[in-house]
Amino acid sequence: MDLKNDYSEIKGFSVRNMQCMIQFFNEYNQELTMIKGAAAPITQSVIAQLEKCNFTLPIKHLGWTHNLILLQQVKDIRARYWYMVQSITSHWNTRYLQEAIKLDDYGKHGALANNFTETLPAPEANDVKSMLKDPYIFDMLTFTDQYNERDVEIGLVKHVEKFLVEMGAGFAFMGRQYHIEVSGDDYYIDILMYNAFLHRYLVIELKDTEFMPEYIGKLNFYCSAVDDILCREGDNRTIGLLLCKSKDRIKAEYALRDIQKPIGISDYELGQALPREFRGSLPTIEEIEKELETNAQETE
Repeated sequence: MDLKNDYSEIKGFSVRNMQCMIQFFNEYNQELTMIKGAAAPITQSVIAQLEKCNFTLPIKHLGWTHNLILLQQVKDIRARYWYMVQSITSHWNTRYLQEAIKLDDYGKHGALANNFTETLPAPEANDVKSMLKDPYIFDMLTFTDQYNERDVEIGLVKHVEKFLVEMGAGFAFMGRQYHIEVSGDDYYIDILMYNAFLHRYLVIELKDTEFMPEYIGKLNFYCSAVDDILCREGDNRTIGLLLCKSKDRIKAEYALRDIQKPIGISDYELGQALPREFRGSLPTIEEIEKELETNAQETE
């Protein structure tokens, strides 16, 4: 049967496309997808359905390319469902989806140490867990020598667009060393963000050491202050996120146990800098520019 001849006015009947269509049909020709049934609205909270035995894959809410990427690159059905929901609710394009799969966002989201279940209503706790992850990969930052948390802050602000991509959809950057005043004293939040989808502030504290329990007290204080000073009608409770080089899971859980503010603790990883022994063998930017200028003059 020659589909190209039978349907000459329709494009897309290449051998590769037909193979993909057959794969798609074989994968989803079952009740699991329920693509002909009425679909409920897709929201962040629907991720909680993953805890149930039966759930609906929202394939008809996604374009062909999105579905094809998920079909070929994500074999675990629950992970695929998670990426589908994220693509729909956060409006991921195909490039963002592929990057999220590459970085294993499914495995990282909700993995951070947190007290969200104890401090937030169930739907909100699920939404916040799906918003945050562990670890965060800041591969746009590379330091060849010793660095501190202020260096990381400055680097993230310098690369704010990539920083927002790593944080996820819906985040707006409010400021670094964000000033607040409490009882006449000045305090400075490392990084303050706002999530437009969840209508809540995110207070981020950066540490260039492993996790220490005393860090939680300061972050808890900042969350309370933001709730009282910055939040307006319609805003939900502020979330705290502590980013450390590493953490002991048991210590983190003990530190969070009786804290009333919703707080998560994640690790962060930076990009790898060029080893010191190789740095001297490569030309500097100035040397490259000078060489280009010389070549340009010789060709004139």
